[in-house]
Amino acid sequence: MGRARKRGVITTIHEIGQRINEMGLSLYVDSETATLPDLELEKLNKLQIVKRSLLGEICDLVIVVGGDGSILHAAQALARYRVPVLGVNRGRLGFLTDVNPDEVGEKLRQVLMGDYQLDQRFLLTMEIREGRKIVHQDMALNDVVLHAGKSVHMIDFQLTIDELDVYRQHSDGLIVATPTGSTAYALSGGGPIIHPSLDAICLVPMHPHTLSSRPIVVSDKSEIIIRIHKDNRTQPMVSADGKPSVALDQHQRLYIRKHPDKLTLLHPPGFDFYEACRTKLNWNVHAEEFALDGEDDEL
Repeated sequence: MGRARKRGVITTIHEIGQRINEMGLSLYVDSETATLPDLELEKLNKLQIVKRSLLGEICDLVIVVGGDGSILHAAQALARYRVPVLGVNRGRLGFLTDVNPDEVGEKLRQVLMGDYQLDQRFLLTMEIREGRKIVHQDMALNDVVLHAGKSVHMIDFQLTIDELDVYRQHSDGLIVATPTGSTAYALSGGGPIIHPSLDAICLVPMHPHTLSSRPIVVSDKSEIIIRIHKDNRTQPMVSADGKPSVALDQHQRLYIRKHPDKLTLLHPPGFDFYEACRTKLNWNVHAEEFALDGEDDEL
């Protein structure tokens, strides 16, 4: 699967196709990827084009070429099949697409020979309800975000967790994130970095109108309910993983909980979450710039 319309994506897809053909394996490309400009399908031998919704059903491994956003799109189609997903980074940060394009041939061969690490990431499900009727439903690998859309007014909402009242808050919104999403939008909002092996959900207020409001980390078994207060003056919106937003009205409720399916990420050998944080978030920049001459790098 390839999503971003960049020349580098096309180059990497061709390289992957060549390696797959060399190993005598069957190669499938989804119909959306097949329409990418400059993708010369005749260069990919033994190629079959299928609907994206069928990839998880017929494939043993799905390779996603692009950025982390491409993995978010892949999760929608693949999570229910539990097919492993390998990400090749042609984006910016690459927390989820951790294979360097320059090493894709070597890393892919290692993976196909059985040398890899599996990583289960849980998802969130969100429902907007009017009484008992579900008017909108979606899923998210990173986060579900309540926000004020184009308005400059704060949202007035009530938060409940496991049927217990938490707070009424005036803020620009609320980010409800998985551990995977803790290094995405929630990180920009001042939330904690949560190791992806933990089963937890993080709630990060967006510019709250109080100095005491802080991120909250709760169990993955928690049910989160948000309702808009009657005094609210703007139209709140809800988005899952940055997809088009939908309105949340005062007579509706937003329910967020753990999704029954998981996304299975596949990493080449040597994957290290902390190394990813060091390189993607530049944790070592200060140490490298200000190290004293002769200082022991091991300390």
